[in-house]
This record gives sequence, structure tokens and C-alpha cells, in this order.
Amino acid sequence: MKGAGCYDESTNGVVVMVEPNSQTEQIKQVVYRILDANLDRAREGLRIIEEWCRFGLNNAHLASQCKKERQEIANWHTAQIRATRDTLNDPGTDLTHPQEEERNSIKSLLQANFCRVQEALRVVEEYSKLYNPNMGKVFKQMRYRIYTLETDLMGQERHQVLLRSRLYLVTSPHEKLLEIVEAALKGGLTLLQYRNKTADDSFHLEQAKKLRQLCHLYGAIFIINDRVDVALAVDADGVHLGQQDMPIAIARQLLGPQRIIGKSTTNSEEMQRAITEGADYIGVGPVYETPTKAGKPAAGLEYVSYAAKNSPIPWFAIGGIDPNNINEVIDAGANRVAVVRSLMQAEQPTLVTQYFLSQLNRIQPEFKNSHV
Repeated sequence: MKGAGCYDESTNGVVVMVEPNSQTEQIKQVVYRILDANLDRAREGLRIIEEWCRFGLNNAHLASQCKKERQEIANWHTAQIRATRDTLNDPGTDLTHPQEEERNSIKSLLQANFCRVQEALRVVEEYSKLYNPNMGKVFKQMRYRIYTLETDLMGQERHQVLLRSRLYLVTSPHEKLLEIVEAALKGGLTLLQYRNKTADDSFHLEQAKKLRQLCHLYGAIFIINDRVDVALAVDADGVHLGQQDMPIAIARQLLGPQRIIGKSTTNSEEMQRAITEGADYIGVGPVYETPTKAGKPAAGLEYVSYAAKNSPIPWFAIGGIDPNNINEVIDAGANRVAVVRSLMQAEQPTLVTQYFLSQLNRIQPEFKNSHV
């Protein structure tokens, strides 16, 4: 006879009495609740990412990938798992962190949600092994696909920021480097290159890490001058190469397809070569003679005009550009400029940044709809 509230399971002719409220059953219910919470968390995070792919990047392929993963998660989110949900008694609903209350940029929002998805998938992968080992295998592979999706999407986001950037600050050594850079970022700067030809590697790495953190806090792109190894070491967004530096093809092999590679050019031949080799953007100059490029003759405004008519990729006029001559450069056809001394030696970098951007943003209305 079965006792009240009991049931039996027959295995090989042996009847085993199991209490519904036994420890095994309780653990099973807890596992289901964990799976339920994390399946929801993964789907929510993917939906947030998918919306940016769809409306921010207009990228149907990436949006479709997000949707496909969400649907796969939904297939595993069974009624049996959902039935264990107990939101009212879940102590986790009141847990929060100050960083969750604010997002400083689209980049930080996307990164936060990729972390959310990846953590949730890892939890599902582990706990589902107690429930369905095959489910664990499926979610392990999904987690790897999400890593790839993150790499692809963040690469797209980098290039979108590059396309939107009008002003490019190339740093020079300064005791208040971090303060100057942050002031420029507050003024709207979205593209920074760390350039220091004389520092030893330990100092170079320390400064680069701090600048990368600062740039990412403000949603700006961080580029390293010349040094592909340093760019990799600090997870920079890309590297800028001179004519005597590593070939673009080798840099691309080391950095991968998603990071940005820029190239300095001084004439039409160098421009066409950089474009053919796969540069993501080029520097055009020096427009005027500058101590930053001592001994190098100015390429002049003629080269700026040539770039305006012939470059299919983003380009930045550079070399001796300041608030007094910015409009000459704009009149020659420039819609993006890179500066060094004008900001690094400015008494009020925020205001100077805002002035440059105000001049660049008032030109050529068709530029806003252009990828170049």
C-alpha cells in the first residue's frame, strides 16, 4: 500500500518509494528556478543587443544572429522550468549595483549586456548538466557563438564611431596628459591616438591602459601609434601606422579583422597604396609645416583637395591645423581633421574641442549621410 502523499517508481522490478518533498526533489526545483532565471536573463540581454544591431547599425545579419539565439533559448525554456518561478519570494530582485543604474555610452551598454548573456549561458550550461546533459552541450556551443558575435558587433561599433568622428586628437608627451585627454573627451572628442616616441615600454603600457579606460568610459575609440604589440597588450581599438612601419597586411593578421588600422600618407601614391592594402582610414598631410613632423615639407591644401575627391575611405587632414586655419582646411574639402598641439597645448581643451567640432559640424550637409 502506498502511503499518503507518496508514489512509487519501478526499476527492474524493484519498487522505490520517493517522497515528493524529499531533498532530491527540492534540489531539482531549485535547479529549475536557476535555469528559469538565467534563460530569461540571456534572452533579455540578447534582445537589447539585437535592437542595436537592427536600429543602430542597420545590420540585418547581426540582428538575425541575435534572434536565432533567442529562439534557441526559448525552445529550451520549457513549461516545466517556468512553473518553478517564484518572483515574489526571490531575494535577487532587490539586488543591484551602482554601475547598473547608468550607462555612459552605447559601447558600455553593449558590453554590459554581452557580459550578462555570457554569464547566464555559463550558469545554464553548468546547472543543466543536472537536468539534461545534452542541454549543457548545446549551451556551451551557444556561449562560444556569443563570444564571436561580440567580437563582430564591437568591431562594427568601432567602425561606426570612426565614421561619425570628425576630430582626431593625436597626443604628445605631457605631464597632464590624462587631464587634457579627459577635457577633450568632455568636449565631444570621439577618436584618440596615443603617440609617444621616446617612452620606455613599461611607461608606454601604463599610460596606454589608463587612456584606453578613459576613452571607453566616454565611448571613444583608442588608437595606438606604431606599436601593434602595445595595441594588443592593452586591448586598444586599433593602431596607426606610418610609411616606415609594419605593413598593413601583417598588422591585420596580428590584430584581426575587427580592429581599426590607419595609415599616414603624404601624397596621392601613398594614399592609393594604403587604400589598396586595406587601411580603414588615412591621415592626409602634413597640411602645414609642423614641429611634430620636423623636416617634412608640407603636403599643402592641394593634397587635401585631392583626398576630398578621391578617397573612398575616411580621411583626416593633419599637420599644423589650429583654430586660426581650420576653415581654410575645410574650404579645401576636409570634413575631418586631426590635431596635436592645438589641443595638447590649449589652456582650455574642452572649449577648443567644441570649437573645432562646431566648425566641422556646420559643413557639407550631405556628409551626415555619407560613409566617407
